[in-house]
This record gives sequence, structure tokens and C-alpha cells, in this order.
Amino acid sequence: MRLKLDIPRKRLHLITGVCLGLFLLTHFLNHALGLISVDAMEKGRDLFNILWRSWIGTVLLYGSLLTHFVLALDSLYRRQTLRMPPREALKIIFGLALPFMLVPHVTATRIEWMLSGYAASYYDVLGGLWSRPPDAFRQCVALVFAWSHGCLGFWFWMRGRDWYPRYQLLLYTVALLVPVLALLGFWVGVRSLDGVTASNTWFKPDRTDFDVIRDIRFWIYATLFGSIAGTLVLRALPVNGKIRVAYPDGRSISVARGFTLLEASRAAGIPHLSICGGRGRCSTCRVRIIEGMNGLPAPGDAERHTLSRIKAPSNVRLACQLRPNHNVTIAPVLGAENVGVTTVPNPEEAAGRERRIAVLFCDLRDFTRLSQQQLPFDTVFLLNRYFEMIGEAVEGAGGTVDKFIGDGALAIFGLNTGIETACQQALTATTRIARSVELLNRNFMSELDQPLRIAMGMHAGPAIIGQIGYGRASSLTAVGDTINAASRLEGFAKEYDAQLAVSADLVRYAGLPLEGHERYNIAIRGRAGTLETLIVYKAEEFEPLLAEKAAGPASEPDQQ
Repeated sequence: MRLKLDIPRKRLHLITGVCLGLFLLTHFLNHALGLISVDAMEKGRDLFNILWRSWIGTVLLYGSLLTHFVLALDSLYRRQTLRMPPREALKIIFGLALPFMLVPHVTATRIEWMLSGYAASYYDVLGGLWSRPPDAFRQCVALVFAWSHGCLGFWFWMRGRDWYPRYQLLLYTVALLVPVLALLGFWVGVRSLDGVTASNTWFKPDRTDFDVIRDIRFWIYATLFGSIAGTLVLRALPVNGKIRVAYPDGRSISVARGFTLLEASRAAGIPHLSICGGRGRCSTCRVRIIEGMNGLPAPGDAERHTLSRIKAPSNVRLACQLRPNHNVTIAPVLGAENVGVTTVPNPEEAAGRERRIAVLFCDLRDFTRLSQQQLPFDTVFLLNRYFEMIGEAVEGAGGTVDKFIGDGALAIFGLNTGIETACQQALTATTRIARSVELLNRNFMSELDQPLRIAMGMHAGPAIIGQIGYGRASSLTAVGDTINAASRLEGFAKEYDAQLAVSADLVRYAGLPLEGHERYNIAIRGRAGTLETLIVYKAEEFEPLLAEKAAGPASEPDQQ
């Protein structure tokens, strides 16, 4: 039954959140009219009341508020661990604190109006708040909390949409301006009252109404406190049965039944990505079920839709949605750590120095088309796997990744070796990259309409190595004609639909024969003469030659 209720629960949470967000937007824009005059605020309030004080608006507003709060308590109860990213924690804290801040305002406006029939005007409310600074401060804080909670909810909901990046700056601007304009409108409206205070403007209900309002406020507070406390107590009660979740590195944890796999990882402090916040709107938390596949709960609609979108095999599930009912062994598909370059330059290199190096440019072909077919989160996931593969191949061969540019990478070989060794390392890296791309294609065969293809360009020669840039954007890099030539060769490989275009100079430095490959003399922009270039359709062709070279007699030490 819980699986069948998941989707209505999420839709209800979304619909009620949108309703409350519209109320906040119209309410705060009404406050902003104070920048014009209090009379403008009053005219805006008349329009505002037509919508939100009608019986339809009242049912919609308070029904949404009650439903949203109940769903928040349900989500808190169902959350098996309180470990979560800061943004998720802030959203929950804002959401639970907000009702307590709004109780005095709601009882003093809406409930008082329902009991007495008197609708307090902006003149009354502004004058009353201005005469009581603590109440005014509390209302300003409540405004910020309410808007922050709504913006975080909107961000979690919309950040995975294809259109979101195009309008991100506009949405951030609106999110910032609305509360600022509302607070400024409140301030300017108060200042325009010219000393009017609550003593001569604020409507005073009779004693009976005042006692009733005070009692209602007390019971609202008691209900809120009791609901949250009861939820926390229910979470703390022991549950029947535990299951074991095992990971590929040998770690194993025991958690109560009802945990999602994502919650299990977080409770144990095991890094586990979930970019959408555990809502099933991306696939970054996906796991491969290694053992215990039989008998697991079937995917719900949200999980099934996402898995279908990425063409996942039957043994891949979303960790944020799957609540295993027996022991399982899983393998997170996406690692939680980024690959970084740990090579630290010495002061001499950082200051600038000319060296003979080998340079490798590599780039994914048709990546723009590929990114348009994938979910945004999955595009990032695939790029990270691709960059991880390049980093491991380059560093494993003895080189250094200089930078990642879009879907391309620049690697340098020879910072601490001679040119011959550097060129051999560069060729070794290309064979490893080509092999790793084939492995990626096999692993993601069901998700890719066409296999990934890579184009690489390599050249060797002199370059200036130094710490270049400004501030945090400064890094050890290489500049010079050798870099430009390698970049041009990468484009040349694409023109010939080959994996690698490598200069004959680099192959000669590596001590390998030039025969067996197509050779062209190409012109490089900004460079005199032509560059003899080999077209290699399969980079693995160099693998036996490199192995033969390594097995031969030891070469003399490299000369700088």
C-alpha cells in the first residue's frame, strides 16, 4: 500500500507547496506596494482578499497549509536517518519553524476577522507592529523563513529541468527581489504613518473575543508542539527486524527494515551521491544489485519512469526509492568523490621553465547530441566517469592532467622525465583511454543510442611550463607551439574519423617505427612549414609496439 501511496503523496506535497508559494508571492507583492503608499497597499489588499478570503481561497489555503504540514511530519517520520545535505536540513528546519512564527499573525488577522467580522487594515497592522518592535522583528524573520523554505522547495523541484539553466539567473533575481521589496514596502509604509501607533488605530476586540483568541493560539501551539514531538517519539521506537546492506569494498551495515538504500548509506557515513535530494528525479544515486535481487519491492512509478528513461537493466535500482526487505549486496554506480590531480609543482617549475614534453588532447565526439538525449544529472554522471577514466589512464601512465575543458582534456607528460620516456607514456595513455572507452560503452550499452567515440591529438616538443593564472584560478600549465599543434591534431583526428592523430616527431622520440599508418603533412595555423602526422584509427595498435620496446634492452638515460 505504501508504494501505491508514494506518488499521490509526492503530488500532494507538490500541489500544496505551489498553492502556498502563490499565496506568499501575492502577499509579499502586496507588502511591496508600500513603496508607493499605504493606500496602494490597501487597494492591493482588496484584490488579495477577493482571492484568498473567499470560501474557495480559504479552503485552498488552509487545506494546503494543513496538508503540507502533515506531509512534512510524515516525511520526517519516514526518514530513517537525520543525516542529510545542509540544503535538505535547512528546508526541513524552515518548514517546521515557520508555523510557530505565523501563529500570532494568523490569529490576529484571519481568526480575529472570523470571530468579530472586523478586517484589520494595513494602517492597523503596520501601526500595531511598529509599536511592538519584537513582533515586527518576528514577522520579518517569518517572512524570510517562509520565502527561503519555498525557494528551496522550488529549487529541489526544478533544478533538473532542461529549461532551468536558461532561466536560472532570472529566477535567482526574482527570489532575491521579492522578500527585499516586501521588507522595504513594510518599512516605507510604516514610516509614512507619521507616528500613528497601535493605541489609536489597532482594533480592540472585547474581552470575550480576546480570551477566545488567546485560547485558540494556545491550542494551535500545543498541537504543533505535540505533532512534532509525537513524530520524533515514533521515529525513536524500535522496529521489528533488521537487514544487512553490503558494499563492494567489504563494508557491511545493519539497518532497520524501511530504510532506503540511500538512507542506509548516509546513516553509516558512506558517501552516496543523490543530486536531486532523494526524490527519484535523477539517477545519480543508482545502485547495481549484486546479491539479493529476488523478492525486492517492485519500483514505484517515479523510479520506474527514471529507470526507463536511462534504459537501466533490471538489476539497477534507485537507492533513494528502494526499501529492501531482506539482505542485499549493492554497488553504487556513481562514486561520491571527484577525480583530482594531486601532482604538486616544485617552485622552479611554478616560476616558469622551458621543457621538452609530450602533450595529449582528447575529446568526446558528438557530445552535444549525446547531452541533449540524456537527463542533465546523467550527463554530469557520464562526464565524471569519462573524466575519471582519463585521469586514471594519464596518471597511471605517468602523466598529469592539466585541465578539463567541456568534454575535452589536456594532459602533459615529461614534467619529471626525459622526452623519450614522456612520449612512451603519452602513447601508453592513449591505448588505456581507448580501452576504457570501450569498457564505458559496454557498461552503458543500454543507455546510449550510439557508442561513445573519442578523438585524440598528440605532439612533442618544447613548451613553457609554469604556474599561470590568477588567485584560485592559477594552476600549473603549459603554453607554446607544441600545445597548439596537439590541439590542431585532435581536430585532424576527427576529420579522418580516427581515434588518434599523432605527430611523427612524437613517435620517433618514443623509438617506435612509423610504418603501418597513413601519413600526412599538414599545415598548423601560426606555424611555419608542415607537420608530419600519423593517422591511427585504433590507438591500441601501439600496444604491442610499446610492449616490445619495454621488453628490449634498457635505453640510456634521457638527456634534457
